[in-house]
Amino acid sequence: MPHTAIAWVRNARRIAVLTGAGISAESGVPTFRDAQTGYWAQFRPEDMATEAGFRAHPQRVWDWYQHRRDLLAGVSPNAGHLALADFQRRHPDRITLITQNVDGLHQRAGSTGVLCLHGDIFQDRWLDTPRNCCFLDHAVAGHPPYCDRCGNLVRPGVVWFGEPLPLAALEAAQPAARQCDVMLVIGTAGAVYPAAGLAQLARTAGARVVVVNTAPSALDETAHAVLRGAAGTLLPQLLAA
Repeated sequence: MPHTAIAWVRNARRIAVLTGAGISAESGVPTFRDAQTGYWAQFRPEDMATEAGFRAHPQRVWDWYQHRRDLLAGVSPNAGHLALADFQRRHPDRITLITQNVDGLHQRAGSTGVLCLHGDIFQDRWLDTPRNCCFLDHAVAGHPPYCDRCGNLVRPGVVWFGEPLPLAALEAAQPAARQCDVMLVIGTAGAVYPAAGLAQLARTAGARVVVVNTAPSALDETAHAVLRGAAGTLLPQLLAA
């Protein structure tokens, strides 16, 4: 563990953290494509994660996301998630946690105020703009659930291909990146925008950027330091001071 990176974190007034699939993979969470095994292997990812695919086959897509929810029920936050949550408990005003993950492991570890750029797989929302009759608590059980008055369908609360990121999360993440002294980029390949652009925004604004990853990423050249290894091993050391 480079002492310079530890010193940057220790002295930072504001820290922004961007996490991706790599930190959850350490808990055994399969990636989107890795989860497509067995029966689900016959379907294209684009058909399971687009509005058009859901409208064409709502039961199939709903059951696919229920399958993924069931997979997540058997995993737990790892030492990386717990180190971030512990740091936030000790320094609640110094850290903003931004994630591309939809699995809720940061929240289960105890992190609060997590900015979920790609939504939350355990939350639902209406497919179409809800009318006065649409209440999620009163949706009729089904595959998917629906409003018994207007027929509006319930969909998973994740961001599908071609959809914009949640505006509130993005509008909070951008100033956090712009105003931080250090940005930690953890377990992301850095290939998905606009999330990956947050690291570049932070560097342009003068922050130190530290990448924590088991493999090379597209953001390594943006970083001031690259820590090669598992988040569960490196983050407890980096955030302990």
